Amino acid sequence: MKQKIVIKVHIDCEKCRIKAMKVATSALGVNVVAVEGDQLVVSGVDVDAAKLTRCLRKKVGYAMLVALEEVKDKQPEAKKEETPEKSIPCPPCPPYYCPPPCPQFYMYDVPNDHAPLCIIM
Repeated sequence: MKQKIVIKVHIDCEKCRIKAMKVATSALGVNVVAVEGDQLVVSGVDVDAAKLTRCLRKKVGYAMLVALEEVKDKQPEAKKEETPEKSIPCPPCPPYYCPPPCPQFYMYDVPNDHAPLCIIM
């Protein structure tokens, strides 16, 4: 369900406003965040308002849940009666078995003609 949450937040400066908006946008299900005066307006789908308010209290400071309301869709869905289209059934695919390719190993003979680099030993 789509909902609109209004939370009163103590916002003194630009830094506090940005921090409050970051905390609100990080919540699960939040779509839109706006600041109107000292209120934070959050709208989204299935947002936990109590968790959001508690998180704002911890990170920003004073936060109080003012309003929580469900937002109705402006355009109701029009019911259309459509006849189902006849679809041609897809023939069943034969069960093919493709074995995994065998790994290929290459053996190289590396000649040891040069002397060791360490002459102390």
